[in-house]
Amino acid sequence: MKRRVLVTGSAGFIGFHISKRLLDDGFEVIGIDNINDYYDVKLKEDRLAVLRRYSDFNFLKIDLSDKDNVRKVFTDEKLCSDDAIIHLAAQAGVRYAMVNPGSYIDSNLIGFFNLLEQARSTEIRHFIFASSSSVYGGNTRQPFSVHDNVDHPISLYAATKKSNELMAHVFAFTYNLPVTGLRFFTVYGPWGRPDMALFIFTKAILAGQPLPVFNYGDMFRDFTYIDDIVEGVVRLIDYFPKPDPHWNGDNPDPGTSWVPYRIYNIGNHKTVKLLDFIRIIEDNLGMKAVLDFKPMQMGDVKASFAEIEDLTKAVGFIPKTSIEQGIPKFIEWYLDYYKVKRQI
Repeated sequence: MKRRVLVTGSAGFIGFHISKRLLDDGFEVIGIDNINDYYDVKLKEDRLAVLRRYSDFNFLKIDLSDKDNVRKVFTDEKLCSDDAIIHLAAQAGVRYAMVNPGSYIDSNLIGFFNLLEQARSTEIRHFIFASSSSVYGGNTRQPFSVHDNVDHPISLYAATKKSNELMAHVFAFTYNLPVTGLRFFTVYGPWGRPDMALFIFTKAILAGQPLPVFNYGDMFRDFTYIDDIVEGVVRLIDYFPKPDPHWNGDNPDPGTSWVPYRIYNIGNHKTVKLLDFIRIIEDNLGMKAVLDFKPMQMGDVKASFAEIEDLTKAVGFIPKTSIEQGIPKFIEWYLDYYKVKRQI
């Protein structure tokens, strides 16, 4: 029998790429997504169209906040202890929470709980879930380490992701469910999300529209190419978290535990200045950007920088794609997908 993985958020950016890699590697993938309209539904449907070319891909349109439908998926698909879950479905975005905060509770908390409940009742072999670099919130010490406290989120999105980590730890403790969380750092690449910087900047430059540059350009990000993210996630499927014999409750380490739970950063381990990022986009488009400098946005942070030593030690994760290599790949996809002619 082929090995199976349930991938939630399979119509999303990261979920699409991970599902495709698993299918290419010979896995059977059960994909779940609610296809909401947070951004262009056509982009999500086009991603799914690629995945549907594989005979081993089975897609189910459900909302994880509906516990009965989640239970039905596990029953109908006969999910069991031989299977793994990669949970990527979530209401994304920092600023959207100011418009529709309830969507974060429904998807990121209730949906997460419903999935955990079914995972533990079927004794899933490994539950891997997406957290976020946003959990570091008010932390300023760089690089961000999983061994640092993250109790000061500055957005509802970040708070829900930190809550996911806490909920997952409880299930690892109570039910001995092997759980691994991944804090993603600014993922980019082909088929990316329209609300992310690279997509927004490329679209604006091509249209000759002003680029919003927050904190007056004094921003730094750990931009991580999608292929590197996928490689790290796939390597973890068979790397089960084990209790850390050195964990000490008198000096608790946030990054490990005495139960089968681990949290990792997954990033490029390199900071890039936002203005340098824009310059590389300009060079690849052959067009200059019109920069509209603005103050810092509510809920945003000045810099992100991932310490990835734990993940490297665990599964040999080493990111390979620089922004000089990754940005051109996104732009090639963007120009082809939207049928736009290059200026150079």
